[in-house]
Amino acid sequence: MDTSGAMTASWPQWAAGPCHPDVERFLGGPRSRLSEAMRVARIAGEFVRGFRRLHFVGPCVTVFGSARFGEENPHYRLGREVGRGISASGLTVMTGGGPGIMEAANRGARDQGGMSIGCNIELPMEQEPNPYLDRWVTFRYFFVRKVMLVKYSVAFVILPGGFGTMDELFEALTLVQTGKIHAFPVILMGREYWSPLLDFFRGTFLAAGTIAPRDLDLITVTDSPREAVEAILAGRESLIREWRVRVPRRSKLLREK
Repeated sequence: MDTSGAMTASWPQWAAGPCHPDVERFLGGPRSRLSEAMRVARIAGEFVRGFRRLHFVGPCVTVFGSARFGEENPHYRLGREVGRGISASGLTVMTGGGPGIMEAANRGARDQGGMSIGCNIELPMEQEPNPYLDRWVTFRYFFVRKVMLVKYSVAFVILPGGFGTMDELFEALTLVQTGKIHAFPVILMGREYWSPLLDFFRGTFLAAGTIAPRDLDLITVTDSPREAVEAILAGRESLIREWRVRVPRRSKLLREK
């Protein structure tokens, strides 16, 4: 880093990080037609496996947040409270299945006796599913995992986190903003943590005209688990009822569980 505080270039770092060999091949440009066809089949198989595993989990609330917080951290405790509140409302808690905030929310669901689901991801540094899951699926591809986290959700709760949490937050906001999914609640928990980002939205995005004033209304900000659950349930009852009605019965022929 130079004296002005700007990061200096260090070009070799771009290729230095650990990477799964399959990811290198996936992002390494065109391959043989057979190789590309096999990859499409593998990705399709991962989607099918996720659909089969999660088809009957019921309407979920997906909780996002950092994997790096231990149980002594106040954000972990808040995540656990949120998990309890979501379960008490009769909804399923879904997370990325790992440690930190994800574990906290799943643990809160377990405390309440509710359903606790994880969509885990293979990483160079192995991420094990946390011990508070009733059901989980481990994915190779982040984009497949994100589809699952969105497909089965009726709301998104975002606690403090880093790059991955930001990715998930903006994915949810973009899908709602563009009408690709219903206007599901997007709830930020931890006012102090999110305050600089919200100031950036208002002072930069809104001032430059890159978002509309109504786009800020897509976000609910609170420190209260009770308020978060109220925001989730407000106006969503009919959608949740419709969800539960249209789920088909399990098929013994397809060995559905």
